[in-house]
Amino acid sequence: MAATLTCPICGKRNGYEFRYGGVDKGPRPDEEVLSSATWCDYVHMNKCVAGIQKEWWFHRDGCGAWFTTYRDTTTNLEVEKPEAN
Repeated sequence: MAATLTCPICGKRNGYEFRYGGVDKGPRPDEEVLSSATWCDYVHMNKCVAGIQKEWWFHRDGCGAWFTTYRDTTTNLEVEKPEAN
């Protein structure tokens, strides 16, 4: 069985309906002082944390919404309320 994700518009759905958009890294770097190296680091250098991380997902086979959710990478399960560190 595939993982499930909860779209904020459509509700809980099969994970195959979604496209992974990457880790939510927070605000984009300031474009006025942006170097190619800084942009490359922002886009490609991920921490690959084992545990809970905030991620972007796209509901490609549904409403077409982009949204963030928390997922535990060790279990591949969506987490409603991440534990405080």
